[in-house]
Amino acid sequence: MSQTTMTRPAGETRRVPRRPAAGSGDRRAAVASHTVLSVWSLVVLVPLLWTVLQSFKTSAEIFESPFALPSRWSFDNYVSAWTTAGIGSYFLNTVIVVGCALFLTMLLGSMSAYALARFDFPGRAVVRQLILAGLTFPIFLAVVPLFFVLQGMGLLGTLPGLILTYTAFAYPFTVFFLIAYFEELPGEIAEAAAIDGASEWRTFFQIMLPMARPGMASVAILNFVGLWNQFLLPLVLNTDQTKWVLTQGMAAFASSAGYSVDFGALFAGAVMTIVPVLVVYVVFQRRLQGSVAQGSLK
Repeated sequence: MSQTTMTRPAGETRRVPRRPAAGSGDRRAAVASHTVLSVWSLVVLVPLLWTVLQSFKTSAEIFESPFALPSRWSFDNYVSAWTTAGIGSYFLNTVIVVGCALFLTMLLGSMSAYALARFDFPGRAVVRQLILAGLTFPIFLAVVPLFFVLQGMGLLGTLPGLILTYTAFAYPFTVFFLIAYFEELPGEIAEAAAIDGASEWRTFFQIMLPMARPGMASVAILNFVGLWNQFLLPLVLNTDQTKWVLTQGMAAFASSAGYSVDFGALFAGAVMTIVPVLVVYVVFQRRLQGSVAQGSLK
């Protein structure tokens, strides 16, 4: 195969294409966006760093010099919060409740979204509208019926009751979020799997579900943050103190002794409550950003 080469005449210099110069409007937009992002970063980071600093101080140091560094870097407040205030047991209850509820929500929500997106059956539109209506239903109106339903089932004040409630709370959003992803997946792949003899269950769990991982990761992060910080549902439905979650424990710890509360241990408990959410977000932030970018290109 012959290859044609072009020679540049002697004395002629290669012209490098220049990028178009940014206009004054683009520069003003860039400066404005960076200013807003800088201010927003300060609004988020300064209170977080201040809280971490207070967690290493005693209550006297916090009142005397709230913006100074701790005189001694010690983890005594964390030990006190974990053992004396019972943050350790509340943390374990929260991990159990949120972990089980998140697993059930993702499993049931993905299966429901796949069926509503890929199969045509009578009443599908009605079911989709009912799930969408679940997003608009105020949680305050559902608290009293949920109380009597769980009481009738013997699950009031138990971790399984709270897990089922959390699952029902996050289910509509999960289905609504994942339907769009399953609708965008190519149907030819499912048809090819059916020709090869794969059942519907195998096609879903081994082919279609892995293809929807960006959407699954995004909705899992959003559900984790929402369930981890949930306060109203456990406050009403989880009255047994031995089954309390972190938000209940922190509220009781802050109001138990009024102004004589150990503020250093209180800030340490707040840091332990925040850290799991930050870790989950940092670990999965690329998945979340990729999902948002993918959704914007559709």
